[in-house]
Amino acid sequence: MGASEWRYFVPYQEDLNQALQDLRQQVFSAGKYWWYGDSEYFSPNHLPRPARLEDLFDDEYVREAGTHSILDVFRVVDPDRPRDWYDQGTIVPATADEVRAAIGTDRPTRTDTAELDDKLPRARWVGRCAALYDDHGNPTELTFWGHSGD
Repeated sequence: MGASEWRYFVPYQEDLNQALQDLRQQVFSAGKYWWYGDSEYFSPNHLPRPARLEDLFDDEYVREAGTHSILDVFRVVDPDRPRDWYDQGTIVPATADEVRAAIGTDRPTRTDTAELDDKLPRARWVGRCAALYDDHGNPTELTFWGHSGD
């Protein structure tokens, strides 16, 4: 299947982990993720999607191949902890120093997101997130991005 990149925008809130969990539930409920059971190639019998997000990763194939979406990450980690990259399945918030080094300001806007993606370190199965700001310097959104898949 290969790796897939993903990016999401949600209204700003201080609790990054809660924002992640709300987004994961929204994506799951909308069915906006890759499910091998929908594919003739992977599952000729078309397996039904799980009814609950909690059951999604009970499937061995999903654990290996992922959903190619935000569902493949489970928690936000402390960006200041020592790293030799992070555990798979996590979101690492961009620090103000990282953002400033990447784009010259620590108040990125939505138009800066592609540059953040290009310049900030990341790894497969590990996502990133950052607060986005309006023209007055107020946080308005969060963006989550990464890539996952086999």
